[in-house]
Amino acid sequence: MLKDRVAAGGRVMATAAALLVGLPAQGAPTFVNGLPLDGAAGDQFGTGANTGRLGYFSDLYYDPNRRELWALSDRGPGGGTIPYDTRVQRFTLDIDRSSGVIGNFKIAQTVKFTENGQAFNGLAPNPPNVLGRAFDPEGLVVLPKSGNLLVSDEYGPSVYEFNRNGELVQKYETPDNLIPRNAATGTPNFASDTGNDAGKRTNRGFEGLAISPDGRYAYAMLQSAMLDEGGANGTVNRIVQFDTATGKAVAQYAYQMDTASQGRGISALVALNDKEFLVLERNNRGIGVGATLGGPVKLVYKIDVTGATDVSKIDLDAPNAAYAKVTKASTVFLNLGLDTLAALGNKVPEKWEGLTIGPQLTDGGYLMLAGTDNDYSVTQNDSGTQFDVYFRFSDADPFASSIQCPVGSQTGCFFNTGGGAATLTPEYALLPGVLHAYRASAADLAGLVRPFAVPEPGTLAVAALGLGLLRVARRRAGAPRSVRRSAPA
Repeated sequence: MLKDRVAAGGRVMATAAALLVGLPAQGAPTFVNGLPLDGAAGDQFGTGANTGRLGYFSDLYYDPNRRELWALSDRGPGGGTIPYDTRVQRFTLDIDRSSGVIGNFKIAQTVKFTENGQAFNGLAPNPPNVLGRAFDPEGLVVLPKSGNLLVSDEYGPSVYEFNRNGELVQKYETPDNLIPRNAATGTPNFASDTGNDAGKRTNRGFEGLAISPDGRYAYAMLQSAMLDEGGANGTVNRIVQFDTATGKAVAQYAYQMDTASQGRGISALVALNDKEFLVLERNNRGIGVGATLGGPVKLVYKIDVTGATDVSKIDLDAPNAAYAKVTKASTVFLNLGLDTLAALGNKVPEKWEGLTIGPQLTDGGYLMLAGTDNDYSVTQNDSGTQFDVYFRFSDADPFASSIQCPVGSQTGCFFNTGGGAATLTPEYALLPGVLHAYRASAADLAGLVRPFAVPEPGTLAVAALGLGLLRVARRRAGAPRSVRRSAPA
């Protein structure tokens, strides 16, 4: 039976060989169950593709201090050409603390990102050298102490802090070497790679974001190598360490991907403690809007930044460049491609992008959640006209047999292959979001330190005084000295 609900507003209380050694071997989390989530479902602003349809999981985050689950979607279904108010969803989920089975996904709150009351928008920067409020959210954490939302973005690449109402609190300072630009002139182009030969590649900005347990440092990770460090053929990504108090970068580290082929990049970064992390590395194969089906690779690795060189001032692909990369385990921590759902014809989704460590289970292990970005199940043509994409998942290649309809309509449809007129039948559906549950043992997550809220020193003294007075009051009133413990976070 599904028992515990993680509810809204819960309790506030260097060589390649060298990279593959040094981390202890670990077991693998085990798959429990998965949820295919309706591709037509909406948030608190409606169900229209550009106004409220859920884009699901560009990232996931579980806040153990407040017992809240958050889901981040990206810049919207227009690919940066159609206005979209960027947002984040707080959701609830039924969780059986014994088995780890999940169910009953529901949106509890939709928060739009704003600055001085103006929405951050998914539109690409225009003019392209001015970032403005252009925003393509990809990574999410909750700051342990304040509860504010920290979000990383592709366009800048940027890291922004928002309060719990979505209003901008602070913009972090992006290191100069990451800004997409023409190296000779210094002119940036945040909207595309046109004219750029240095800095991050377009649509390959800060894809992963993690927070140290004490909230002092945030770690933002580029999806893949920068233009001047191999570009599409590069295999070394940068992880930037930020001081959350100042918003300034204090270090950069180098991560070695397995390969650069098939659009390989990282999609998530999860902190185990202040030195060890999980990295989700994937290709662009699998079932998706416009994706090639065969050969999906969706792998989670454990890494350690201990002993890694600060490469802030190092060109990673320069001849004779000497530096130590982060240590990457030789064994895969979790292979998301091994577990599939009948609702998707037992095919692997393309865009596994969300990953988080959830509540503790009754056996001392932890629930882990992984989720997909379904691109709102929308595509568009060169003129910017949008189309809903419907799939028949039982087909050998669902995208090859997919049907496109003008967005929001089920007439005027045509087959993706050949372009002939098509009629939707009940076996066709929009691409769902997918949410998987895994059980990870305490040994799997050895060294895990959950994020914790650190009160101010004065607050500690007041809290201690308050607890003392509360004990006195209870004793005078004959209250019991022990209380029932809540479920573990």
